[in-house]
Amino acid sequence: MLFNSNDDYIYPTNGLTDHPLPSRVLSRLQPIISFDSSSSDHYNQSDSSDNHHHHQPRLAFDLDHQEFGFDNFNQNYRYTSQFRFNQSDHSNDSGSEPVSDSSIIKNQLNFIQVPISSVCTHSPEEPGYLVYLNTYLSYLILIILGHVRDFFGKRFKSEEFKHLVPSNGYAALNSDFDSFYTRRLKARMDDCFARPVTGVAGRTIKLISRISHDHCRSFKFTSSIHRALNISSYNYLGFAQSKGYVSDQVERLIESHSVSVGGSRTDVGNLECQIRCEHLISKFLGLESAILVSQGFATNSTTLPAIASKGTLIISDEFNHSSIRFGSRLSGALVRQYKHNDMDDLQKLLRQSISQGQPRTHRPWKKIIVIAEGIYSMEGTIVNLPGLYALKSIYKFYLYVDEAHSIGALGPRGRGVCDYFGLDPQVIDIQMGTLTKSFGASGGYIAGKKSIIDQLRLKNHSSVYAESMSPAVVQQIISSLEMISSTGTPLRLHNDDTGGLKGSSESLMGSVQMKFSEGQERLRRLAFNARYLSSGLRKLGFIVYGDRDSPIIPLLIFHPGKMLQFSRMMLDRYSIVVVVVAYPATPLVSSRVRFCVSASHTKEDIDRILIATDEIGEILGLKMSRRKVRRDGNGKAGRDDERWSIERVLECGSELID
Repeated sequence: MLFNSNDDYIYPTNGLTDHPLPSRVLSRLQPIISFDSSSSDHYNQSDSSDNHHHHQPRLAFDLDHQEFGFDNFNQNYRYTSQFRFNQSDHSNDSGSEPVSDSSIIKNQLNFIQVPISSVCTHSPEEPGYLVYLNTYLSYLILIILGHVRDFFGKRFKSEEFKHLVPSNGYAALNSDFDSFYTRRLKARMDDCFARPVTGVAGRTIKLISRISHDHCRSFKFTSSIHRALNISSYNYLGFAQSKGYVSDQVERLIESHSVSVGGSRTDVGNLECQIRCEHLISKFLGLESAILVSQGFATNSTTLPAIASKGTLIISDEFNHSSIRFGSRLSGALVRQYKHNDMDDLQKLLRQSISQGQPRTHRPWKKIIVIAEGIYSMEGTIVNLPGLYALKSIYKFYLYVDEAHSIGALGPRGRGVCDYFGLDPQVIDIQMGTLTKSFGASGGYIAGKKSIIDQLRLKNHSSVYAESMSPAVVQQIISSLEMISSTGTPLRLHNDDTGGLKGSSESLMGSVQMKFSEGQERLRRLAFNARYLSSGLRKLGFIVYGDRDSPIIPLLIFHPGKMLQFSRMMLDRYSIVVVVVAYPATPLVSSRVRFCVSASHTKEDIDRILIATDEIGEILGLKMSRRKVRRDGNGKAGRDDERWSIERVLECGSELID
């Protein structure tokens, strides 16, 4: 690093190779340049009296504008997403071979030799009690101040509170108690939520600048737009592109079809491309049949009432998505929860429920449905599918798995948790998935036996009443599936000016040998990026939840004020857009930042994220990992528990994924 005599930092030309700024310099850092040169005037002419600025970030290096990052197909930065036995969750033996035969898993799950809780167990690290105490005190102070402001505001500023009190005989639509959290706590952090964007949410994303003069109560848009690295979107395989094979196929279909169908599947909305898409999905998953649903949330919320009713017992993971909770309540079935991914707790609940039967009458249950998610969106954990399969073979319940985040993101072929664990997809009775995360489309699907799917076509409200999926969206799904299944275009080796990949079969005869299709290459890039970022953050001393193979990587922040500052500093100092999550989406004291990696990210992108997180984490005191360091006979720290410097993490990226 370079400093002048006044100890002012001189920016390096490449922030990926230089060490981050020290805290003493960063604390005095002033705005230098905007992200885009075309919009620098807007940034430099901002009104300094604004109490909240949401303008162009301050950068130490430039960011190229490619939608899909190009890394010369370096095979050192590739990995195969697959579960490996005899390996812990956070330290894998690189010499072991991946399991590909389901019979091996059955042998491993022998109830006498191997307990069902021994596969895919998770024990998230917790901070010290002082962190929890500080977090609770912060919320307590905000709550007290909020009630004081409400007390005096109702008496001295009645006009501002008239919508919260009865008026002219009408009851208030929103009570001051129900809206308290939104008004007094969340409103202070609104500049970190619902940031307006434009363009393609690919590897990079365009942000529309906005400012606030009233402490985030309202915002005004400026005329400037800038681009930032996107680590917040569900774009696992990088199909959110405006150029390339998939986008070209969608454009061709729009020329011959309308944008909208104008009816439900039971009326005039049953197109040939939709039938073909359902066939491709069922074939891709290895199941008999599938049905498309035009909206992801509705896929769960309208399917569960169609398969469950009074007399049905639904046992749901405590961290399941709200669409599952909503659909379960609509069904009229009795709903019980088991601890997250805890097979021992699930087994106890199954035994108790089966032995006791229905409440009051104690009659046997008509059916029992256990619901889990492939990857849990807030925790980053992968479902213990072998454990569920072992219990299913004993207690004979139906297994419903929501693969919204795991389809396309897990497994050597991208076919979800069954592919990841090497299990026959038939072990899951009903597979649900969304088409937004990995396929760059929208909507969802339900797959399973043909008898179940045929019944859903008649009873699922989305199929009967909702408008059919747009033909353009269907084509996006078809083209993405073809590419993942290696039936689309071959791997392309050259970069074009739009950030896409281009080339021809002749170009493959060069120095690089074609070994994988482009779809397979995306799968392997995603697996590497996920393990590299997750392992790197752990080595730096952060508390990170979830599995290393998960593309969702939650970094625990706990304190709401630090969560707010982390989001702002990532954008202002490194031009990185992150998603921060707080209550009620998470427990009150478990605020976090959720990184969502993509196949479109290069290793340099992940390096940049690690550098930024390391720097900001030092400033905010987020390195709270308290893992005990195991030492060998010579007193040297063990490889798996030793905290690394940022330089070592960047240098040993390939080593971290093993």
